[in-house]
Amino acid sequence: MFERFAEDLASPEGPVSLPDGSWLAVEMAEHRGCVSHISPDSSIRVIKKTGRPNGLAVDKDGYIWLAESSKPSLIRMDMDGNAEEIFTECDGEPFLLPNDLAFGPHGELYMTDSGTTIAEYITVLGADGKLTPSYKDLPIDGRVYEIDPKKMTIKKIDTGLAFTNGIAFGPDNYLYINETFTGNILRYRWENGHVVGGRELFSDVPEPGPDGMKFDADGKLYVTIFYYGNITVLDREGKFYKKIELDDTNPTNLAFPVSGERKIHITEVKNGGMIVVDTESSGLPLHK
Repeated sequence: MFERFAEDLASPEGPVSLPDGSWLAVEMAEHRGCVSHISPDSSIRVIKKTGRPNGLAVDKDGYIWLAESSKPSLIRMDMDGNAEEIFTECDGEPFLLPNDLAFGPHGELYMTDSGTTIAEYITVLGADGKLTPSYKDLPIDGRVYEIDPKKMTIKKIDTGLAFTNGIAFGPDNYLYINETFTGNILRYRWENGHVVGGRELFSDVPEPGPDGMKFDADGKLYVTIFYYGNITVLDREGKFYKKIELDDTNPTNLAFPVSGERKIHITEVKNGGMIVVDTESSGLPLHK
């Protein structure tokens, strides 16, 4: 069972909890294409229209970092909507579909790029917004980037992934990402401000499916499964722990409140809103 927190959001994604009990989310639908602020009473205010925003993260100074996919870029903005484009490429290679964001323990920022353009991605979607079997033939080059927001530098730490999507830091000094087209949950060892070594397979979930994901304070990983309408929860070893069924929804991402409440807020596009589910644990504190 779940309760509704916000409605009338047009294809929402990227939920972020703020200290005052309010939330940020993006609205990906073409007629909206914005970053929105959702007050504790569920009223909605548009902060900035950008095109087709996707992932969000907020740094320690309160700046909003945005993965924008219509004009592929990484954008930084404030709560008043003052925005600047930070990166559109890495070493001369343009972004394709910036997707999700997560800060690391030393303030570094990590971004997934799904590895195809929005125009190409739309060609493999059915009328219901779900992937058709032709997605398996789509040329794809998913990537993961490491960004230093202080030095304003960027480097690519992996490539050749099958629609890189959700991203989260675990409690074990590993950066976790997933591939929507394979269902794989992958991870990278992290040391002293940088990812070191190559990808490791941590687990897998039904494909096509994984979208956003977050850890709870006990080290369990909550993964939104868009195409099957559920949250799949994995334990610290990557084994199946439980499934949270979200009937008649297509969940895109989730976040725990920074207040420490044992709840998750989930963005879902089928009904255009944010829903809330009780959990056994609070969230693992996010790095800023």
